[in-house]
Amino acid sequence: MAWDRWKMARVLLGVILPRVVLAWVLIACSMNWLNKRLVFHPSREFIATPRDYHLSYEDVTLTASDGVALHGWYVPAAGAAGGSVLFCHGNAGNVSNRMYTIELLHGLGMNVLIFDYRGYGRSAGSPTEAGTYLDAEAAWQHLVGVRGETPERIVIHGRSLGGAIGSHLAAAHASAGLIVESSFHDITELGAELFPWLPVRWLSRVKYRTAEHVKVVRCPVLVIHSRDDDLIPFHHGKKIYAAAGDPKRFLEIQGGHNGGFAESFQTYDPVLKEFFAEVVPGRQ
Repeated sequence: MAWDRWKMARVLLGVILPRVVLAWVLIACSMNWLNKRLVFHPSREFIATPRDYHLSYEDVTLTASDGVALHGWYVPAAGAAGGSVLFCHGNAGNVSNRMYTIELLHGLGMNVLIFDYRGYGRSAGSPTEAGTYLDAEAAWQHLVGVRGETPERIVIHGRSLGGAIGSHLAAAHASAGLIVESSFHDITELGAELFPWLPVRWLSRVKYRTAEHVKVVRCPVLVIHSRDDDLIPFHHGKKIYAAAGDPKRFLEIQGGHNGGFAESFQTYDPVLKEFFAEVVPGRQ
């Protein structure tokens, strides 16, 4: 009898174990797909430049600390009262897809430095979480070391994925202010919400934790989010706001994830103008 049970157990193991292994392989493959699907969507194709919007600009070459060459644009605001925005864009496209934002920030009298993460646009390499942090650091060093901008006159502005990258940068440097727009408080939690049938929390290799970075930021923080956001739910913005220390401000906008700031121009533009005036010395 004992021998029969042992034989049956061996047969069951021979049937079940390969299926368990196969299931885990499929899950791991799904997580690889999820990391790429949810996080990085780079494009090499440029659809416009600031010149198309009658803006003077300079092509900028940055070098990350690990040697990766990055591309960006520096758009000076003629007659600006002072201050620069270091803009960290979202997970898709490249700098050329942010012309509306560049034009808006420039119109508010701010110099703008926008750059592409590695693997995006004309930047070399392939995107990774650690790499994007190095890329933002390279942009900061360019503003301070090459442009001579003082940290207290730099506002870090991150949208969507850029909110996590910008908040990581702001946690490391004493900037004038931080804007976190349409971002997630933790990308693993967002992935678990979007893909509840996958073990995202167990296997995700990407750990962007915006709220954790914001907790240690010591500059004024403006959090912007829309209740209509069709990708990152509104409660993510509220959790980022709750994590931030004072002084802080929350701006609720309307519209979808990719266009809410444009749809809410009548409220979005004045609040940014007020924020810049409050945090950048010498501005009115």
